[in-house]
Amino acid sequence: MATTPARRPVSSPRELTRIGDRVSFLYLERCTIHREDNAITATDESGVRYIPSATIGVLLLGPGTRVTHQAMSVLGESGAGVVWVGEQGVRYYAGGRALTRSAGLMEAQATAWANRRHRLDVAREMYRLRFPDADPAGMTRRELLGGEGTRVKEVYRAEAARTGVRWVRRTYDPGDFAAGDAPNQAVTAAAQCLYGVAHSVVVALGCSPSLGFVHSGHERSFVLDVADLYKVEFGIPAAFDAAAEGPEDVAGRTRRALRERIRAGRLLERVVADVRGLLAPYRPADTGEARGAGGPDDPDVPEEDVVLLHDDHDSVLPGGRNHGAGAGR
Repeated sequence: MATTPARRPVSSPRELTRIGDRVSFLYLERCTIHREDNAITATDESGVRYIPSATIGVLLLGPGTRVTHQAMSVLGESGAGVVWVGEQGVRYYAGGRALTRSAGLMEAQATAWANRRHRLDVAREMYRLRFPDADPAGMTRRELLGGEGTRVKEVYRAEAARTGVRWVRRTYDPGDFAAGDAPNQAVTAAAQCLYGVAHSVVVALGCSPSLGFVHSGHERSFVLDVADLYKVEFGIPAAFDAAAEGPEDVAGRTRRALRERIRAGRLLERVVADVRGLLAPYRPADTGEARGAGGPDDPDVPEEDVVLLHDDHDSVLPGGRNHGAGAGR
């Protein structure tokens, strides 16, 4: 008897493609998504396409998509991010699950976020990642925001001059994507794709999407923080390249141009490294093998699930055993 998808063994974290080595994102619309073995299939009027699920960073599901339970099962097993989006991928509706089993980065993020001084330190380091020639040491939040705004305006003007695209100002109506001109539509499409990529990596690493260091008060504040690190280098240039070709299908061309830039620049690897680097100073001292952190080559993907218990000395105890008086006697 042939093995059905439901009877295939679940892949262990060690067998999965690391998030930094995956295809950045795949946008699908107006098709039915199913599963065949460990691949997903996308079926529309032109036929069936097969996509290895473990090679996807994030799957963007646009309008007209139908997805089966078996497809979601294999995507969940492989740790692929799944995000339901609106027309042309420019509205976010819902998202997926973590690839890691370790809470190390989440605990580091919460530790940094809960301390006002540390929260500002991380925001300054994010500014330094975006603008390596600047020194944000000692800058207030207002100064960080003002400097960022000035630099992004300069990038818009420079990209307009490079591509010959007419640029007036940044405008975006969340309820009417088509109301913007071609370069604004392209910038919006690029931003939403970067949000999807950032969301998939943030969740795959086990971080909280909502605990942001620059943005605040939104369920995806940290996702917005991370995506903005690469907007100037990846998103805006891809948008202006697409807009320079004309207004027809500008969102689709932007996605394709951005995906190529992300591949050539190995952006997923950079996002993983940057998030870890930002949070590394705040990781608990006892993270590592004892906390289920899977080994030196990929410390956030464990061999197996490990559940520990807090004790009274800011340390941990092994889970799965009785710690009552006389237990085990």
